[in-house]
Amino acid sequence: MKSWKVLNKTPVISVEPWFKISREEVELPSGRVVSDFYRVVMPEFAMVVPVTDSGELVTVRGYRHGPRKICLGVPGGLIESHETPLAAAQRELLEETGYRANEWKSLGAFTVDSNRQGGTAHFFLARKLDQVEQKVDDDAESLRIEVMKPEQFLGSIASEEISTLAAVSAIALALAHGLK
Repeated sequence: MKSWKVLNKTPVISVEPWFKISREEVELPSGRVVSDFYRVVMPEFAMVVPVTDSGELVTVRGYRHGPRKICLGVPGGLIESHETPLAAAQRELLEETGYRANEWKSLGAFTVDSNRQGGTAHFFLARKLDQVEQKVDDDAESLRIEVMKPEQFLGSIASEEISTLAAVSAIALALAHGLK
């Protein structure tokens, strides 16, 4: 197997930090040239699956403008330029829930869209939680914390209360690694 060869790359639009779109001319391994392949690069983000000592999930429910509805999910957000993925995960957990975790495990980093790039999602499992402060809503995000058994979260997938593939992926990876 061979990689595609980028022959030319032309920026189309850049709206930092949200996304960059470029038009690429690529040569496929067969030798065929595609002159208008569009690549969409979005920022990296971190998502956290916080688990209580009793094995329950700390989830968040709030409005998500992409699907335009209130959905259930896990804490997460964009990784700022000065942060590592873990530091962003720790910040997001505290900001969105008021919890800190004393044990962290990386569940991996994954490209959201394998053809166009999308963003890179960094998933973490957070255990040994302490609620150190009250969560404070800001004008862009109002979230309600919900603590639930993993089975309840899985039921929320079936009932379409969860609208983001990243949240489903994070929970699936956490379950695969074992919550306790």
